[in-house]
Amino acid sequence: MSSTYHLQTDGQSEAVNKCVETYLRCFTGSKPKQWPRWLSWADYWYNTNYHGSIKMTPFKALYGCEPPVLLRGGGEAAVEEGRVLMGKRNQMLDELRFQLQRVQNRMKTYADHKRREEFYEGEHVYLKLQPYRMKTLARRINQKLSARFYSPYEVLEKIGQVVYKLKLPQNTRVHPVFHVSLLKKCVNPSTQAQPLLTALTEEYELQVEPEDVLAVQKNGNGDKEVLIKWKDLPTFENS
Repeated sequence: MSSTYHLQTDGQSEAVNKCVETYLRCFTGSKPKQWPRWLSWADYWYNTNYHGSIKMTPFKALYGCEPPVLLRGGGEAAVEEGRVLMGKRNQMLDELRFQLQRVQNRMKTYADHKRREEFYEGEHVYLKLQPYRMKTLARRINQKLSARFYSPYEVLEKIGQVVYKLKLPQNTRVHPVFHVSLLKKCVNPSTQAQPLLTALTEEYELQVEPEDVLAVQKNGNGDKEVLIKWKDLPTFENS
């Protein structure tokens, strides 16, 4: 009975769904068709997980005691159903250990790949910015695929361990000090990438004004629409 696309109206259920989805995603990433097999374990995991709202686990709230520790089963069970359940639990623990080890290796690879890079005065670096676009005026189909790095700029000064000052064009209103995470070393400074927009403010907001009306047309409702050429912007930004 909640409103569409308004998760706050049913926050408790949405939180449970998010947790269960994350749990299943960790186990079924390599074999998504087997997700129904892990529902019972997802149920057990959620009920034995500590909840900050009730300051205990749902298992303890229902049975009055802490949940049993989940250990690897050994030996033979007297009941066939117990042997099957024990085998599934051991398989789940092996899968959990494998997934955790793979995530740890992937995080280590990312961390090693993105180690802090040091630049020196006189070097040229690319500047990575994601300026705010005029989304209320036009919806651009190439927004995600547009360039993220701007023309290589000279490093003027190293202010701190991770802060550098760049030599930006004089008509640029953006503050010339940037974090090292926004910089990328330029191997060939003669290569020209994307020039920094002059209409970009210090808050990375694009403030432009119309320069010319290129065309006029009528939409399906009979209202007039005009094609605007924006000042100091390239032609592909016309909207």
